[in-house]
Amino acid sequence: MTATNISFKRIQQLAIPAIIAGIAEPVLSSTDAAVVGNMELYGTESLAAVGIVGAFLSALIWILGQTRSAISAIISQNLGAAGNIDDLKDFPAQAIFFNIGLSIIVLVSTYFFVDEIFKILNAEGLILSLSIDYYNIRVWGFPLTLFTFAVFGIFRGLQNTFWPMIVAAIGALVNIGLDFLLVYGFEGYIDAMGVTGAAWASLISQILMAIISLVLLLKKTNVSLRLKFPLHPEIRRLVSMSLNLFLRSVALNIALILSTREATALGKEYIAAHTIAFNIWIFTAFFLDGYGAAGNILGGKLLGEKNYSALWQLTKKVTSYNIIIASVLIILGFALYYPLGSIYNKDPEVLSIFYGMFFLVLISLPFNAMAFTLDSIFKGLGEMGYLRNVLLTATFLGFVPVLYILKYLDWGLQGIWIAMIVWVAWRAIALIIKYRNKYYPLATNNH
Repeated sequence: MTATNISFKRIQQLAIPAIIAGIAEPVLSSTDAAVVGNMELYGTESLAAVGIVGAFLSALIWILGQTRSAISAIISQNLGAAGNIDDLKDFPAQAIFFNIGLSIIVLVSTYFFVDEIFKILNAEGLILSLSIDYYNIRVWGFPLTLFTFAVFGIFRGLQNTFWPMIVAAIGALVNIGLDFLLVYGFEGYIDAMGVTGAAWASLISQILMAIISLVLLLKKTNVSLRLKFPLHPEIRRLVSMSLNLFLRSVALNIALILSTREATALGKEYIAAHTIAFNIWIFTAFFLDGYGAAGNILGGKLLGEKNYSALWQLTKKVTSYNIIIASVLIILGFALYYPLGSIYNKDPEVLSIFYGMFFLVLISLPFNAMAFTLDSIFKGLGEMGYLRNVLLTATFLGFVPVLYILKYLDWGLQGIWIAMIVWVAWRAIALIIKYRNKYYPLATNNH
């Protein structure tokens, strides 16, 4: 069996397409936010509505979309151990149907309670009405997104990030074009649709991405989507991994939803400013996740090979690359400190609040770089139980106490983002300790 290539060139081949694919999702949300936030009529309220719905839908997508990482880990580990995935021929179809089934259950269980859900998030009046209008259209793209994520997981497990990049780039470009066309309209042909236009733009792009993903999976791989029984033995491990990732993502999204809820309680200008900051934070997070994806893909294969010294070298490389990327993003953030806010909204009060806390988003980036890189590597290594415990402790022992202590001290939006920094720093430190205690000793004995 040929040894896994972890050269600079090979890491870039995986990471750069993964970065492009990764930022497509926040580009969709950011485009919706920027386009509706600049409408002349109810721009701030529309931006707030998109932020609230975006936080809720992102929570659902991230909770169930974690099966992508489990699928990728299982395929890459089998590829490393056996050199092929012939023994997994029935697994991908079963995994995809598992993902779609979960999404339909969650969609049905939330669809009829959307009014109550957004009220819990402190939406009221016009913002509540716009949130419901936006959600009732966008939600139907939820199963399609999870199908696409499952396909991406299969491609990642096969050491391929190129096709997910193509799918994501097409989806992002279509969404951007449709956002401008449907939100503002085209005089004499298409009436301006406002927030609902942004929702339709996202849904259409999600439909297109799912179709292209399906075609590429059938044309570019030997994977069959014919559902066969009995269940593959790896399905049990997929369910176990997914359950741990599910609990992990619940904890993750409790933090994100609480931050949105508390920002909304401060007033419409505050949730609008928070939405701007959150969209930029998510964009940088997915940007940093590209090198994490390379670590995930190659790390799983190296674990299958039991090549721990190469795993240690890979970890050092992708982490250092991501710290460099984070440093560049910080420099760009400070250089574009004021123009970035005005892309999303022109309200002076919203921008004043945003400029008063945006530096905290930038401070979080080095912690993000370490946390997200090691998080992805640990997913590739199948360490889902530990990742679950890290998120539970980071959220309930780190984020939540800091959030409410600073709320009591009346620190406003800055307090929310300081709690976010504590949350991600906790994760980074916990993962570094685990790696040093478990995998570094294996690497030193593997020479």
